[in-house]
Amino acid sequence: MLSFSYKAKSVDGQTLKGQVESPSKELAVEILRRRKLFVISVTLIKPSIFDLISKKLKKAGLDDVVAFTRQMSTMVASGLPLTEALRILRGQANPTMSAVISEVLQDVEGGASLAAALGKHRGVFSPVYVSLVKAGESAGVLDNILNRLATNLEKNKTFSNKVKGAMIYPSIVVGGMVVVGLIMMIFVIPKLLQMYETFNAELPLATKILIASSTWMKDNVILVFGIIVAVAAGFSMWIKTEDGRRRFELFVFKVPIIGKLQKEVIMTEFTRTIGLLVGAGISIIDALKISADSVDNSIYKKTLLSAAAQVEKGLPLAVPIAQSPYFPPILAQMISVGEETGKVDEVLSKLSLYFEAESEQGVSALTAAIEPLIMIVLGIGVGFLVIAVILPIYNLTSTF
Repeated sequence: MLSFSYKAKSVDGQTLKGQVESPSKELAVEILRRRKLFVISVTLIKPSIFDLISKKLKKAGLDDVVAFTRQMSTMVASGLPLTEALRILRGQANPTMSAVISEVLQDVEGGASLAAALGKHRGVFSPVYVSLVKAGESAGVLDNILNRLATNLEKNKTFSNKVKGAMIYPSIVVGGMVVVGLIMMIFVIPKLLQMYETFNAELPLATKILIASSTWMKDNVILVFGIIVAVAAGFSMWIKTEDGRRRFELFVFKVPIIGKLQKEVIMTEFTRTIGLLVGAGISIIDALKISADSVDNSIYKKTLLSAAAQVEKGLPLAVPIAQSPYFPPILAQMISVGEETGKVDEVLSKLSLYFEAESEQGVSALTAAIEPLIMIVLGIGVGFLVIAVILPIYNLTSTF
């Protein structure tokens, strides 16, 4: 999207200056004319190199989307025209989100539906989001859909923050341990151990290991960091392959506590999303395909697409869900009840609350398990350093 500065006259004869965003100069003129302005001049604004870099680095986040959806829901429900609501939100949003809203506004003013305009920004608005807006526009209940979307996004945001918040402490401690360990081995330990060489004393095995490791790391600092970078790059490339990602996901599922927590988090998002889609009038088949497109796990993505294919053949959703080893039995049982009573969306919404509660318990259990584990590892490391550094000093002093 290009930016143009313009000079125009209003209906009452006032001279106006400002900026307008458009894919081309011709469309920019057309947009100004639709605003009942007499265009005097339109000039392309060339972005600086810093603007281009900033645009690449910055990206609208979940907080921006949540605020946009909640405010849009309120404005549409109050009867405000869609284009006017978008103009107001464009002025209130931060620069990154404002640029996105501006492009959406241009498309809507050009005759596109809101769903089609949002669909051009897949990095900001998910397939689920776009599909729900499309369903709301088709059924004439866009305000209700936006309200439910805003509530759903707020729940996802709260839940995500709880999971991330619980992992901050362990991550900081582990990261600190690694950094301090490297600094000790490369810079501190060699100076502490220099005195041992002057006494020609017999050193304990732990001290010999520490000296050898520290000396090697000090002499090969570049190699050490090169190995770390190479391993990280290799792992990143491997996990991007279909087989590598699947193997890593299966490994995570088998890790105690973490694997169960990962499944419960996916179940929370899956049930909440499916319930929202079905409740908006979207068919089970389409809801499964949309959920598969939005889920960030290749195993569940493939499973959901397979379930959609079986439902398309006439099977109830509960059947493929029950056949998959990646879904808990309660999910198939409750979906079966929902299909029999015609209340699949309500059942799934209640299940999302159940899995969310289970996930929160899992996060608490993980935090409780990690803290003593970190202390044990830290104690072993400190104990080894104490033995390796202090024991030779004690032996030397005892000989005098």
